[in-house]
Amino acid sequence: MADLQSYGLRLADPGAGAPTRIGGAGPSDHKAVTVDGHTIMVPVHTGTAAASPFLADRPDSEGRVTLRRGTIPIATATFPKVPRFYALQTFDGIPYSQIATLHSHDVLATTILQTCIRYDQRESACQFCAIGQSLAAKKTIAHKTPEQLAEVARAAVLLDGVKQMVLTTGTPPSPDRGAKILCDTAFAIKAAVDLPIQGQCEPPNDDQWFARMKASGIDTLGMHLEAVTPEVRARIMPGKATVSLARYFKAFEVAVGVFGRGQVSTYILAGLGDTREAILATCDRLIALGVYPFVVPFVPIRGTPLADHTAPSPEFMQSLLEPLGAKLSAARLYGREQKAGCGKCGACSSQSTYER
Repeated sequence: MADLQSYGLRLADPGAGAPTRIGGAGPSDHKAVTVDGHTIMVPVHTGTAAASPFLADRPDSEGRVTLRRGTIPIATATFPKVPRFYALQTFDGIPYSQIATLHSHDVLATTILQTCIRYDQRESACQFCAIGQSLAAKKTIAHKTPEQLAEVARAAVLLDGVKQMVLTTGTPPSPDRGAKILCDTAFAIKAAVDLPIQGQCEPPNDDQWFARMKASGIDTLGMHLEAVTPEVRARIMPGKATVSLARYFKAFEVAVGVFGRGQVSTYILAGLGDTREAILATCDRLIALGVYPFVVPFVPIRGTPLADHTAPSPEFMQSLLEPLGAKLSAARLYGREQKAGCGKCGACSSQSTYER
């Protein structure tokens, strides 16, 4: 799994299974692949994937594909099927797939605001971000309303058995940094369907937003560091780096008091320049607070300033995830015990396989 996520996968039949997504927020340019009952997100549209030693053959009559390294068969896999809710549209003609998409095999995800105050300015943009690409390609809409998302969530649960939902957003020009949009959306979704929700945003300016988000129906909270040292943060995400690490850690502490131990998480992208030691030291601080660190291999996305950046090697990821898994196990902090979110899904990293 680590090799596939580092090197990516070539597809003999790019149209097999659920459609892949190019650009946008979240696990862009990936395809969900299920091996031995475990679903992972694997890069398929990146430059790295185009040169990958791994190839997925065309599916057989039962939807199974043979994964090969070179010419050698190494595993049998399947791709999640096209979700049935993708065939529907709103009364005003917007396809449901432009409002929310299937991640992994049972996670519904959306970027509520497909715009961000940091994205359009080179001096502030996160160098890895592709949030505007899917909008420019008209694969999504700029602002999904609470009513639209409630409608799509209900259909995804009823038609496709979706088990959880992830709500993220580009950062708006308001001091709450997206918390209010998350509250409004979660409230509408929970009124329509019983579905665990993770909300994701930058730390809001006012700690009272954490209680408001919890009261609105958000079950778990993600506030994503991505990079963990000031030098890498300033170079890779100069705008987001203006929200200091001190503010993040204070927000983590307050949020854990509201959502509970293990129900607050952060996404860390390995391979951006932070050393193994720096990432593990940061994870120690997070675990001590009761925050779940989800460490994911960086994927260079086409069309971004880091398109030619080298993805981390499987050896580097193992050197991180093996000791991190032991630390999480010792602290009894497991991604699978989150009510909703990236850590619970676990598909973007092989981290969960190291947690015992």
